[in-house]
Amino acid sequence: MNPKLAGYRPGQLSQLYRRIHDSIASIPGVSSVALCLYSPHSGGGWGAAVWVDGHPAPGPRDDNFASWNRVTAEYFDVIGTPIIKGRGISEQDTAISRHVTVIDEAFARKFFRNDDPIGKHFGREPGASRQFEVVGVARDARYRASNLNQPGAPFFFLPEAQAEYTQSNLGSLFLHDIVIVIRPGATLSVAEVRQAMASVDPGLPIISIRTLQEQVANQFNQQRLIARLTSLFGVLSLVLASIGLYGVTAYHAGRRINEIGVRMALGANRGHVVRLVVRGAFGLILFGLCIGLPLTFAAGRFLGHQLYGMNPYNPVVTLAAVLALGLSALVASLVPAFRASLMSPLDALRTE
Repeated sequence: MNPKLAGYRPGQLSQLYRRIHDSIASIPGVSSVALCLYSPHSGGGWGAAVWVDGHPAPGPRDDNFASWNRVTAEYFDVIGTPIIKGRGISEQDTAISRHVTVIDEAFARKFFRNDDPIGKHFGREPGASRQFEVVGVARDARYRASNLNQPGAPFFFLPEAQAEYTQSNLGSLFLHDIVIVIRPGATLSVAEVRQAMASVDPGLPIISIRTLQEQVANQFNQQRLIARLTSLFGVLSLVLASIGLYGVTAYHAGRRINEIGVRMALGANRGHVVRLVVRGAFGLILFGLCIGLPLTFAAGRFLGHQLYGMNPYNPVVTLAAVLALGLSALVASLVPAFRASLMSPLDALRTE
């Protein structure tokens, strides 16, 4: 949503957010609701330089940048991010209470290293290093769609009720995302959400309503396209390799027509001929696998960054690829093998 487009002023926002929360929470089937500046996978991002109390001032080449978010009470419970130390943002964090913040694990590692961050202070301006007190540490979560192969950026979260009315951060007061969780087995329609929002303010613009599954799917469009193209080229390569193997097997079987004729004249049946030809083809396949598998593992080191959440050395995937190659090779070699087995011994000997 965008309250700014509806003409809301900073002083009206806290009451608006409370009304939105209560209206959506009253929908049958809704389990919990939270509002935030931007939610995971929404692609937004605010950032600021950080000065930690008790630490030396960062130099011009030091990286003291962190992303931040403004959220309502119980936000971490709603999105399912565990608080591993301390507490999350709650109703007790009001405009007149001490200014607090919740950081994530990446923030704790970057700015506090091995120290316990609970009770420590930091700020967003030089000389104001005691602006926020850390009251909790949340599990890392991914908020941005870029650089999925890289660790998440350091984050800290500020209570919506403790907003600071300054010109520099005026835009951050307008929370854009509403996170809605429904109970197991319940359903929630877009019409119900729009009706609940209209009961608060019919003129409040709703930009989009998307499920978490849709949001995640949108973040992987490029990876999905690469996977489909790779699969297409893999199938084409397999077909070309099978045709090539068929040609090589047929050529070798043709060169051994005289041998096959002698074997059949001495009592060999069609099954023996088929096994003879297929055995020769699988000798080439085993030789190719001995070369291809080490190259596959070596290439995995360079292609692994294209895969998100997958192991390029997965033995199940490797075994499936070997079986697929073996099956295609078997099909490609059986055709010339059956053709050779159907040949008459007299014709084979006459060919020589």
